[in-house]
Amino acid sequence: MQRITITIDDDLLDVVDKLAARRGYASRSEAIRDLVRAAAVDEASEDRAAPCWATLTYVYDHHTRDLARRITGMQHHHHDLSVSTLHVHMDHHECLEVSVLKGPVGDVRDFADSVVTQRGVRFGRLQIFPDHGHAHDH
Repeated sequence: MQRITITIDDDLLDVVDKLAARRGYASRSEAIRDLVRAAAVDEASEDRAAPCWATLTYVYDHHTRDLARRITGMQHHHHDLSVSTLHVHMDHHECLEVSVLKGPVGDVRDFADSVVTQRGVRFGRLQIFPDHGHAHDH
């Protein structure tokens, strides 16, 4: 780990301190490291060919005509991207799904867009994580 010195204006330092306090970071350094990591993830996710892992979270009305069938069909059509999906019945009308995806950023983004833009999908969010190809023993 390297130690660096930065110069930062008071207003921006106040933002860092409030973020650190709200999220419970042990130090400003931890807060700044996380901010830089988030920026690195954003930067990496701009390369459509870059490998990634992602979660696609969405809520939909399962009474919308053929929506559940269409979403399932899209998942099957893109089986190469789909690792796993969690399906939760929130109430009589709405379902929550969380899909874990793996593949090129562009393909993952395109798939996510095709799901969340379906009529009857109320909320949708894609979170992309770069795949650095590190092997881990679990």
